[in-house]
Amino acid sequence: LRAAGCDGPALSFEPLPDVHRRLAARAGRDRDWTVAPCCALGEADGTALLHVAGQTASSSLLPMLPAHWQAAPGTEVVHTQVVTVMRLDDVAVPALAAMRRPFLKIDVQGAEMAVLRGAPLTLSRCVGLQIELTLHPLYDGQALWREVIDALAAQGFRPWDLQPIFSDSASGRLLQMDGIFFREAPP
Repeated sequence: LRAAGCDGPALSFEPLPDVHRRLAARAGRDRDWTVAPCCALGEADGTALLHVAGQTASSSLLPMLPAHWQAAPGTEVVHTQVVTVMRLDDVAVPALAAMRRPFLKIDVQGAEMAVLRGAPLTLSRCVGLQIELTLHPLYDGQALWREVIDALAAQGFRPWDLQPIFSDSASGRLLQMDGIFFREAPP
């Protein structure tokens, strides 16, 4: 965000303790960057089992399907651990008061709909968001791109840009893309 010119306040979340510590250390060098307590984001507060992948960026609250690790060897789940889960509204709404035009980035490896269901107040304050959209199931129980786009449309967000982010290198099939959405301006 900083490299793209964003100089306002930022709030980050991370469920893996080791990654959270590194994130907090990096954020400590930026007075406008806050890292929330170590937690995953979801629909309700509680705990959940996090499936930790060999490449931690592929870790998810949902079990990984073979299509994922077959397209990206080394991403297989190596262990699980219990993590705290919080609703985005419970931790972000106070921070949003200081933000003039909040933009939300959701990168939760298949749990997008759970995060959206736990964030109606946050979404109502955001002018835009970036979210992963999955075209082919990679995690058991995840919503695919159309369901996510429909949920965002119901909140007044419209697609602005789509960016390919993950393809199966053997077949060339696009598996995931980032969707950029902005709130439709009132008439």
